Amino acid sequence: PEDPVRESETDASVVFAARGALAMITYTWAYEDEPQEGVLMVQTKADLDDVEVVWVDSWHTGSKFMLFHGEDDKEGLVAVHGTYAAPPGPDWGWRIVLGADSADEIHILMYNITPDGQEALAVEARYVREESA
Repeated sequence: PEDPVRESETDASVVFAARGALAMITYTWAYEDEPQEGVLMVQTKADLDDVEVVWVDSWHTGSKFMLFHGEDDKEGLVAVHGTYAAPPGPDWGWRIVLGADSADEIHILMYNITPDGQEALAVEARYVREESA
């Protein structure tokens, strides 16, 4: 929370895969002018009370996949939670909230959670659909 806010240009694309069973959100961004990229794979045909998300990001997770569990609130908002190891201490948490502000706008919010439960916004990304050529 004490670190200064960093801004980055970002682009994203959303495609449906596995016969509509998941939405795959791929995105690019930069950290200190170094290009980064990530993928969120979100279940779309699961029981609405239990959603799974897989996330990998070149900076945040390196080569590791993070698995998240959570809920779809039936209004299109998905909130999921996962944990990651932070040796030599206890695991930390990570929460991702995905939502659509309109048919042409989505947002991704990510929160880092300390072992004692303190939560801080780590990533806020908002995307607007571009007109296709």
